Amino acid sequence: MSLLRLAALALSAVITLPSPGFAETPRQTTPPPGLGFYEPPDSMLPGTPGTVIWSRALSGVAALKSAASNELVLYRSTSVDGKPIAVSGIIALPKKPAPEGGWPVITWAHGTLGSADKCAPSRDNTRSPAYKFNQAPHKLLDAYLDEGWAVVMTDYEGLGTKGPHPYLVGLSEARGILDILLAARELHPEISKKVAIVGHSQGGQAALSAAAEAKNRGDELDLRGVTALAPASFMGILFEAGTMGDVPSEGAAFTALFLTGAIAGDPEIQAADVLSDEALKLFPEVETKCRVELSRTDSWGGIAPNKILLEDANLLPLRAQLFKMHPGNLTIEVPVRIVQGLEDERVNPLQTLMLKEQLVGKGAIIDEYTVYSAQDHFGILQSDIEKSKAWLRKRFQ
Repeated sequence: MSLLRLAALALSAVITLPSPGFAETPRQTTPPPGLGFYEPPDSMLPGTPGTVIWSRALSGVAALKSAASNELVLYRSTSVDGKPIAVSGIIALPKKPAPEGGWPVITWAHGTLGSADKCAPSRDNTRSPAYKFNQAPHKLLDAYLDEGWAVVMTDYEGLGTKGPHPYLVGLSEARGILDILLAARELHPEISKKVAIVGHSQGGQAALSAAAEAKNRGDELDLRGVTALAPASFMGILFEAGTMGDVPSEGAAFTALFLTGAIAGDPEIQAADVLSDEALKLFPEVETKCRVELSRTDSWGGIAPNKILLEDANLLPLRAQLFKMHPGNLTIEVPVRIVQGLEDERVNPLQTLMLKEQLVGKGAIIDEYTVYSAQDHFGILQSDIEKSKAWLRKRFQ
């Protein structure tokens, strides 16, 4: 362990930073065992967003194989409604020695897993219904580590930790993505201020949201660019399409998750005001089942789409909130790279092309737009490794 690391650990035990919004609470150095790690007492939540509550070594399938060390971290952040919260995530350090100025760092934004805590990437295990999806980006992330870049991976608000997960609510996702960078630098000062954001699917939309939010923060981060792979978009249109037709579909899981996010973004929207009796009975499963479980026929995958909504439901507030969640509304001031597979059946290539044009209309510089003709939603994660690294190398110069 470096002298710089030892000094940082010693100082962290006695020094706390002033907070403009929340009273600071000193860090507890020894976290509770097991899943108690994710459940800090409420007294420990107030503090500067991005400061560490506690951390411990991480092993098992959730850890990245190419890392010199993997660390589970619980850090302070701010909820979608402005309250102090804890968010969990992973910090992975590369095996290469830190260069002058420190390791550049990638903050990774994961794709849709669901809203249940058991689905969180940092809780991953071989028995998890989300296991396959949590493992999907590991080869890409390991490649970043092999380049000598640190990788941090937020679970997002309410996923792994207490509270509902505000699915596709950009500000909530952005806080998780950016605050974990500050937590990582607190624990490891040898991490550089040079940052890039990379995300896939839900995480593509989240990455774009974080890139837009970064300009509103006065922190130390030096954001060099953002990559969005098959980013989620046009939630309002997809929600409406998901409530049409009489043939049950696994896609109904996303309809339920869209509603979860909309309710988190606008608490005046109530599930009972828009959902049919049949759908309302299923709605609590959003907080107990991963997305793949919600897609099964004994859950949302078994309900006819045209039976999801009340016939006389007032959908105007819901539509307004879903529109706010669409990333085409964002203003981004750093270089943007967008990646899309033409065989993608989850994020339509046409909607990504339309999103690109909307972002350009809002002033974004689309530095690179990469299309893979023979790749689907998850195939791009491996096909894009070399081009992704090449683009990020230029950003980190």
